[in-house]
Amino acid sequence: MNLSHQLFICWCHCPQVDARNIDGSTPLCDACAAGSLECVKLLLEHGAKVNPPLFTFSPLHEACMGGNSKCVQLMIDEGAFMEAHDCHFGTPLHVACARQHFDCVKVLLNAGANVNAAKLHETALHHAAKVKNLELIELLVEFGGNVLARDNLGKKPIQYTRAGSASALCLELYESTPLSLQKLCRIALRNTLGKRALGVLTQLGLPNRIICFLSYLPAPPLELDGLPRCFCPGHQ
Repeated sequence: MNLSHQLFICWCHCPQVDARNIDGSTPLCDACAAGSLECVKLLLEHGAKVNPPLFTFSPLHEACMGGNSKCVQLMIDEGAFMEAHDCHFGTPLHVACARQHFDCVKVLLNAGANVNAAKLHETALHHAAKVKNLELIELLVEFGGNVLARDNLGKKPIQYTRAGSASALCLELYESTPLSLQKLCRIALRNTLGKRALGVLTQLGLPNRIICFLSYLPAPPLELDGLPRCFCPGHQ
């Protein structure tokens, strides 16, 4: 057991589990920032607040900044506010995109985070375009990211890319070509179900392939459910 872990244990056994440091952060914020899943669990077991009243980063923001997707998932499971807003950095989704933590972004989106939440009209897609991360751009658009959204400077995401780059060509394609009806229906259904989506989908009596598609998971082998090929999520 290292020293930092010992200190966290000592802190957990005192009544000040939510004590603030000089920056106003709680021990849970620091544990999430360090990506220490064991420390996070220990603090939660001893009553640490998942959503402490802060004027800066929430523990979920810190987890997204640190890039530990398991910490992000745990905080969400414990009731962390996914739309918690920091005046400088925006929502946890903004932070995860700015830091290019793909797995954290996917966890947030799958849990129902608002893909088009804005910070000074700037969306997560603007951040993905600024860092020129093609994977993030595609993921955000698949979850309903608005490629035409304009920030406080009146700029769309594509205007933060270099002309002719992969990111620019990708956003140009999305601007000129709408998503398939199949994908638009998925976004509409997920938006309707909101944060309940993953829990509800498995209770609807749908075939495995459709559940996987709606959950943004790879399709199972066709013979598992015997559906005709036209139901394959990759088929347009």
